[in-house]
Amino acid sequence: MLYDIRLHLHYDYAAAAGGGRHQIRVLPSTIPGVQRVIAASLSFAPAPNERSDFSDFFGNIVTSIAFRDAHDELDIRMSARVSVSRPEPGLDVSPDIGRLRQELAAVRSLASASPHHFLAGSAHSGLDGAITSYAQDSVGTSAAGTAMNLCNRIYRDFTYDGEATTVRTRASDAFRLKRGVCQDFSHIMIAGLRGLGIPAGYVSGFLRTIPPKGKPRLEGADAMHAWVKVWCGRDAGWQEFDPTNGMRASNDHITVGYGRDYSDVAPIVGVLKTTGGQVGEQAVDVIPVVLEKT
Repeated sequence: MLYDIRLHLHYDYAAAAGGGRHQIRVLPSTIPGVQRVIAASLSFAPAPNERSDFSDFFGNIVTSIAFRDAHDELDIRMSARVSVSRPEPGLDVSPDIGRLRQELAAVRSLASASPHHFLAGSAHSGLDGAITSYAQDSVGTSAAGTAMNLCNRIYRDFTYDGEATTVRTRASDAFRLKRGVCQDFSHIMIAGLRGLGIPAGYVSGFLRTIPPKGKPRLEGADAMHAWVKVWCGRDAGWQEFDPTNGMRASNDHITVGYGRDYSDVAPIVGVLKTTGGQVGEQAVDVIPVVLEKT
């Protein structure tokens, strides 16, 4: 699938900010065998006094900006053309949990993709006895089967509710509510798998949404999305699951970055020299591109 992606983030400040520094993670990355970024751009208004681009520890593209002049709003626009071609899931060659632990112990690398970084509790996905107990009922004959079982159960058992949680909500709180959004469901799945000894991480990206039959696609109606990557052993490697939709990640999932949880891949983090609050808006368009044959 080929997509044109547009993201618009806008922030209005209650009082003019005398300065600020931010890190933005919204640019998709080229991932061998999964997706290729053909072109991408990121712009800001007002223009920052400083800007630099780098890759963080997990390989995510980060843009760092700083302002020294007073400003009362911040406008961020990203556009990209991305080709996504995920391989179809093959035969499940992942081991059971006992064997997975043996394979994990044999991994000596601490590179960014090492499963060791994704096993301990983290800020949003702390190990929780109740979540581990819930995940225990999903244990199957393989690590990938266990992940799929838990993914499907979260999809069935939890209610999507955009008003129930915030970006600061932890997995344990969302689990007690049995409500939340994609970020919460991903954190719950991550915490559950880690409690079982299965390495799991957070994926930030975009999801193409398909309007109801006969209805037009609404501008800005697509969404930033979150799902889960799971280490399924030496031979099966990392596989991705979407508990919000009860499915494996598909060609409609466009990856921005990976982390231990949301805090590693938040779209924007930073500090401001100001008083009062701020109001933010987000709009996303994920547009399939159909190339005409010549």
